[in-house]
Amino acid sequence: MMRAPAVWRAADREGGFALLIVLWTLVLTAFIVTHVTAAGRTEVRIAANLASNAAAQAAADGAIYQAIFNLADPRPDHQWAPDGSERELQIAASRVTLQIEDEAARVNPNLASRALLEGLQRAAGSDAETAADLAGAIAEWIGPARGNATIDDRVAEYRAAGLDYAPPGSPVESIDELGKVPGMTNKLLDALRPHLTLFGPAEPNADDADPVVTAAIDLAGRISSSAGPGVAAAAANADLDLVTARIRATAHGPGGAEVSRAAIVRIGPFNSRGYALLAWGNRVD
Repeated sequence: MMRAPAVWRAADREGGFALLIVLWTLVLTAFIVTHVTAAGRTEVRIAANLASNAAAQAAADGAIYQAIFNLADPRPDHQWAPDGSERELQIAASRVTLQIEDEAARVNPNLASRALLEGLQRAAGSDAETAADLAGAIAEWIGPARGNATIDDRVAEYRAAGLDYAPPGSPVESIDELGKVPGMTNKLLDALRPHLTLFGPAEPNADDADPVVTAAIDLAGRISSSAGPGVAAAAANADLDLVTARIRATAHGPGGAEVSRAAIVRIGPFNSRGYALLAWGNRVD
């Protein structure tokens, strides 16, 4: 048998090597195509989710403005009442659940009397002694010191309690700030939060108040018979015909998107628009 010339054997080896290169190139190409396709699908899904969330958020924001419009309607029979009831709206492809509450029915720690602050804590489950002490600490945090105590005395008290700060003697800027007051626990603050506001009058609107605030008002009356400032503040708001409302909107949009938005708005004849936005976002104090 004749042996193949060396040049043929070399050609066979080169052909096999070339075939191997072609096969590896095809495998690599297939891998790249698969990866690009998968990445493209992921990008498409992300883009679709972003679009759905944007549509739901726009619907929620639109529902809040619709609520403002209806709260400010000069026709009494067309006005929406801030009574806490839920309303269902359809905005474009989103279904929106809307709730409007009277913000004036909450307790404002910046304006409330010590008796009301104490009453609110007791209504939320605190004992009388703890509630009285903490009410005094909150009042001291936002205003002048008790008795003849000086700023240095207040600083010394906080240092003795292991705190590296002292009461500012000015109104709180958020409900969370109350967590820095000595004696305030996270559990108690969580219990008080649904009944607090930074935008209400000194005396809550008892007609729209929830059971806890109603109990707090009753307890405050027993603790102190001096309700003059609160009555005066409530009367002043009534004279201005102001409505302060907390509006919550949850939109269920296309693709299963769900977005919640909230606003606190004051409505009345105090500017040309007839309303002022006091807070806006995914969550408001």
